[in-house]
Amino acid sequence: MTRLSAWRYAFATTNPPPDGVRDPVTRWLVVTRAGVLPMTLTSGLIAVLLAGAAADARVDWANVALAVVGIVVAHLANNLMNDLADTQAGTDTADYPRALYAPHPILSGLVTKGQLVTGILLCQLVDLAIMITLIVRRDWWIAAFALGGLFLSWAYTAPPLRLKKIGLGELDVLVTWGPLMVGGVYYAGTGTLPWQVVVAALVYALLPTTVLMGKHIDKLPYDGPAHTRTLPVLLGEPAAKALTVGMMLLYYVGVVALVAAGALPWPALLTLGGVPTLVWVWRRFREPKPAVPPPDNPVWPLWWAPLAFIHTRRAGGLLILGLAAWCVWLAFVD
Repeated sequence: MTRLSAWRYAFATTNPPPDGVRDPVTRWLVVTRAGVLPMTLTSGLIAVLLAGAAADARVDWANVALAVVGIVVAHLANNLMNDLADTQAGTDTADYPRALYAPHPILSGLVTKGQLVTGILLCQLVDLAIMITLIVRRDWWIAAFALGGLFLSWAYTAPPLRLKKIGLGELDVLVTWGPLMVGGVYYAGTGTLPWQVVVAALVYALLPTTVLMGKHIDKLPYDGPAHTRTLPVLLGEPAAKALTVGMMLLYYVGVVALVAAGALPWPALLTLGGVPTLVWVWRRFREPKPAVPPPDNPVWPLWWAPLAFIHTRRAGGLLILGLAAWCVWLAFVD
């Protein structure tokens, strides 16, 4: 397998290729779980396109570019911080799903604890530099977005809060992937944050939250006995699955409502092309989880999370395409 093929495989599956890790890029693509970055890039692109379509906004595109890089690096740091905190707390073990659906950075020997800490510090230094630059170029409100995101990343798994263990991890993701990411990038570029952007951010953030819900449903047999009270543990599997699908449906309702209210341009309705995928996922959520790993599932024992991710990628991608089409149209009209 060529290096490019190995990178593509690692990015698509969060796992090393069948012939193993043979270069540092593949190693860190696996260690950082870079395959989930499309959800963060979508948040950033939503902000970019909403800023580009705003009739009364003067956009600083250098600020926007820096902010998008910042949220991507922050996501990488978050993944590393979660693995470090869960390892130190004893949550991540050799028989816990984190070490089963992909190699655990420390437990598998891909990196040492020191290398993981170094990776976290490097990411934080990059984000610190971006934050300072944006404060100078915009204002001090940038710090509220950056430090708010850092706090929620830390509080998700790290003691003493450990929001994941008290049923607040899902809310953490909703706020982070919505108002903090979308709102932060938009504010960095325009210096404003209209209510329309905040609501649109929350509507999109429902999709990444469904992925986390699916992941926590997959972990129910492990989290319940360990007293990790994620929202699915508190609700039980049937209610958690119903809520997850309901959030997917609410996303479409939210987009339609925002278009009707004039908060989103009408091409955003292109995201409704994801409804067939929703129907397909909905049917799977009504069926039992397979008893044995399907041949095309590289992240087993995760089952519900990949289904939610497929839907999130489709619906989010179509939303981006619709917003981009509107920006192109505005450019030609002007």
